Amino acid sequence: MSTHIGAAAGEIAPTVLMPGDPLRAKWIAETFLEDARCYTEVRGMYGFTGTWHGERVSVQGSGMGQPSMAIYANELFTDYDVQSVIRVGSCGAMTSDLAVRDIVIASGACTDSSMNRIRFEGLDYAPVADFGLLRAAYDASRAVVGSTTSVHVGLIFSSDSFYPARPELAARMVEYGVLAVEMEASALYTLAAKHGRRALAICTVSDHLVTGEETSAQEREQTFGAMVDIALEAARSTSA
Repeated sequence: MSTHIGAAAGEIAPTVLMPGDPLRAKWIAETFLEDARCYTEVRGMYGFTGTWHGERVSVQGSGMGQPSMAIYANELFTDYDVQSVIRVGSCGAMTSDLAVRDIVIASGACTDSSMNRIRFEGLDYAPVADFGLLRAAYDASRAVVGSTTSVHVGLIFSSDSFYPARPELAARMVEYGVLAVEMEASALYTLAAKHGRRALAICTVSDHLVTGEETSAQEREQTFGAMVDIALEAARSTSA
């Protein structure tokens, strides 16, 4: 039983979908999983385990930001022997090539966080996704999404600040191919590498930094189902 999750041994599946919002975790469990059972409510960060097409899957909220994500990812890997974590979250589009509700499958995650600079004593580590999950997610996306939704594979930017003091600095990333900004993937990819596990971030564009368009809080919590379908298909195809 870990400090921040508090589940008993065996209650968490080897594959975990991880949204930042605990209410999105609850919605995913109730909408997509059969016989979902809540294994934790510690600090209001819900976690559930159920089945999808006969496969055991867990859904665990992570909270906002890399420090919070790191707590839950560490405990999942070290205390519950979780093998794969797929982040299913929201992101902000940084380029006009993306539209609201598009899906971004993150091949790698740039960051302004000091977490890796401290860990690697000033060296710049490049956190990347597990290729097997990445390829499976892209293949699944071609069958899951309709003609109105575009799927993009590329770099995202994991920021420590939702309201940055100098947003123009992050905008420079676009010149080097960064598609969108979020707040968790870099820490997840780094910890998965440390523990020899698999990780992927799949994000739906919830707001647009160029056009100003945005979705509501309820839409972000309850209507981003395509990325969940993609994550579940990718998890199933790589679990064999």
